[in-house]
Amino acid sequence: MLKPSRLQPGDRVATVSLSWGGPGAIPYRYEVGKRQLEKEFDLEVVEMPHTLADPDWVAQNPQARAADIMQAFSDPTFKAIISSIGGDDSIRLLPYLDLATMRGNPKIFLGFSDTTVTHFACYKAGLVSFYGPSIMAGFGENVGMFPYMVDSVRRTLFATEAPGEIRASEEGWTVEMLDWEDPSNQSRRRKLNPPMTWRYLQGEGVHRGHLLGGCLEVLDWLRGTAFWPEPEKWQGAILFLETSEEAPPPEALARHLRVLAAMGILPRLAGILFGRPGGGVPLEQFDAYDEALFQVVTREEGLTTLPIVARMDFGHTDPMFVLPYGVEAEIDCDNQRFAIWEAAVV
Repeated sequence: MLKPSRLQPGDRVATVSLSWGGPGAIPYRYEVGKRQLEKEFDLEVVEMPHTLADPDWVAQNPQARAADIMQAFSDPTFKAIISSIGGDDSIRLLPYLDLATMRGNPKIFLGFSDTTVTHFACYKAGLVSFYGPSIMAGFGENVGMFPYMVDSVRRTLFATEAPGEIRASEEGWTVEMLDWEDPSNQSRRRKLNPPMTWRYLQGEGVHRGHLLGGCLEVLDWLRGTAFWPEPEKWQGAILFLETSEEAPPPEALARHLRVLAAMGILPRLAGILFGRPGGGVPLEQFDAYDEALFQVVTREEGLTTLPIVARMDFGHTDPMFVLPYGVEAEIDCDNQRFAIWEAAVV
């Protein structure tokens, strides 16, 4: 896997709207995210030609969206590309992406949710990319960004050392939704729940593997396309999964895992990481997601030694940490520790 160059203060970064035209729909929220990103990390944020376009126009023009990201990859003055927001139709960009151009111009690509599609394109091109915050969701956080997320971005994107051990957020966590279309909400900090310990559901010893995964619903859409990784790419992988703000139920997680089992992927894995459920799922229902993991992996497939860690701080929960695709990570079951022991940038 090709690793991009690390970010440094003063670098130019491009923003792209690959799915929903959120910046055009709610420009105030986008501007807050841009401003907070620039101030905290001393970066110059530049929109591509259609980043701020009318959302209806963005929806109707997937080729233009793809042209934006290809232009960003091709432009040597940009050191990173950051998704403005997710959505639900990045899949329409795939016919227009040039993997050779992407591979020939490795640079940081960051985003989550529907951006899983573009991460898999990067992976197909042989590039390390980064599952983490977007401009509007993450960098645009109300009353300033969460220190936990800021620290993860610095450790992962700005440093040539391995990020090392990743711990659960001590700031607490939230999935509260405050209407972005009401600017007054930007001055209201979202309600934080008490810190949550990650749950190590099973496994013994130390397991290492490369990181691969994304948003569960989007992974479902990618199966069967030319961008789905070949079977050997899953060998020894640590699969990370999380669910969106649409809050798919535990049954959806179980069905997804059963498909991965039928494809021969589950037995190849070195471990599974599951993010805290998104979409405002009540805390008392978290056990049902843990049970779905255990039901399929352990009871149905008999993979009793495969490590499973649940309720982690990534995906549609805040604050989130950054997961670099293709980089080696480690699950230490005995000491209940998770770490990324390979640098993701050069």
